[in-house]
Amino acid sequence: MIKHILPFLFLLAPAFGAQDCPSLAKLELEGTTIARAEAVPAGGAVEGVKTWPGLRAFCRVAGSIKPSSDSNIQFELWMPQTAWNGRFFGAGNGGFAGSISYAQMQAALARGFAVASTDTGHHAGVADASWALGHPEKVVDFGYRAIHLMTLDAKTILHVFYGDAPAHSYFSSCSNGGRQALMEAQRFPEDYDGIIAGAPGNYWTHLLANSAWDLQATLGSPDSYISSKKLPAIQAAALAACDAADGLKDGIIEDPSRCHFDPSVLACLGPETDSCLTAPQLTALKKLYAGAHFAGGRQVFPGYEPGGEAELGGWQLWITGPAPARSAWFGFGAQFFKNMMFEDPAWDFHSFDINRDTKAVDAKLARILNATDPDLSRFRARGGKLILYHGWNDAASVPRSTIDYYNSVVAKAGSAEARGFVGLFMVPGMQHCYGGSAPNSFGQFGAGSGDAERDMFDAIERWVEQGIAPERIIATKRKNDLDPRSEPLGTRPLCAYPSVARYKGTGSTDDAANYACVAP
Repeated sequence: MIKHILPFLFLLAPAFGAQDCPSLAKLELEGTTIARAEAVPAGGAVEGVKTWPGLRAFCRVAGSIKPSSDSNIQFELWMPQTAWNGRFFGAGNGGFAGSISYAQMQAALARGFAVASTDTGHHAGVADASWALGHPEKVVDFGYRAIHLMTLDAKTILHVFYGDAPAHSYFSSCSNGGRQALMEAQRFPEDYDGIIAGAPGNYWTHLLANSAWDLQATLGSPDSYISSKKLPAIQAAALAACDAADGLKDGIIEDPSRCHFDPSVLACLGPETDSCLTAPQLTALKKLYAGAHFAGGRQVFPGYEPGGEAELGGWQLWITGPAPARSAWFGFGAQFFKNMMFEDPAWDFHSFDINRDTKAVDAKLARILNATDPDLSRFRARGGKLILYHGWNDAASVPRSTIDYYNSVVAKAGSAEARGFVGLFMVPGMQHCYGGSAPNSFGQFGAGSGDAERDMFDAIERWVEQGIAPERIIATKRKNDLDPRSEPLGTRPLCAYPSVARYKGTGSTDDAANYACVAP
């Protein structure tokens, strides 16, 4: 049995070599069963997967890892048959996971990476946590175990296949995948050399406590519900208050944390319309911006930022929903508390007590789900580099929570040390992971385009391998934000926090060359 110890792999028979991909099915790994090892020809079909045209030839390995009697962590590893770039890429998962991230695997494979992904131990939709009810070991697999064990197995297999370990290993993902990324940096710093954590839900227990707080604020009384029809008026008022504060009136609040927006300007002075808010609605809105607090006033979690409430992928999706009790947070919160926390399918958000239940969820699940440890000294000591990013208009993972974590790392390491291994890029106008009215495409989903000035993955690869820390990354607004081939509509720099982009005063406001990164 092989026990995931790469230095001793030379004791094995000679490496199989790419032409012997099927022989990997005979490989024995402790706690792991290899179910499939097949050579996929260039442009060939992959059973159960919608593949991109022209995909390169690769060795597909699929297996199951069982660290407990109730575990069944499915994973796949794809390795280029030829022209491997010598690097390994780990792909993460959004939501409650539940499936292998094939799209991200294909993007990495196209660039020559050996790449792995896992379902984290269950098969379900990203918004479904019913698998967790009565299965605490599966919650542990989801929380931190699956990504780590997938990484160990993948590195062992590719070492056998190629006869060499990867020169560098990278992990990149967003949302829950950002939480996974930080979990790797904190708990398993030897797994990856470069890590990108996007919009991380890393303070998971308090993020979900805040969701229950928000539900009570907006749905605790029928009079408090804010219809999505009112979101354009809310966004317009926020922009009127803060858009021009950065010297450029362009429909984007560069730094919403410096926005002093009083929603009271929206108070209905006569009959209620879609352009105004009633007193109960104003109270609810102020709670959404303020974030959850304990009874004594101490912050549980930051609130949402003003400026992107009405945009696609924003508040209508996550907070208000198209109707009461139909928002994404209503579904995520109910799934979490019913299945992971209270293990009671009848749980109702009305019963949530911010003092009692936040402490209870921390006691039960913080150790398993939270990735909040600011001590990254082991990761730093081995040369690891970490980039965080977050959209300022994110209505899912609260933007200031990522700033709070970044600041905690800087405080722990010291500002001079921190600059050598961690960077944060806040993205004005961006929603959750992508989307929004501002430039929001900067290589956050792929495995690099070859341009470290415009692609975050290339930037961290250059930082790890050449020691050049990114100070700014150019983001592009595209006709289709998810398609890197889509028509570009404009560019703007993302600046290493706490710097912000300022228009120089001349030239097109849609050209990144006309902006400078300056102190706020």
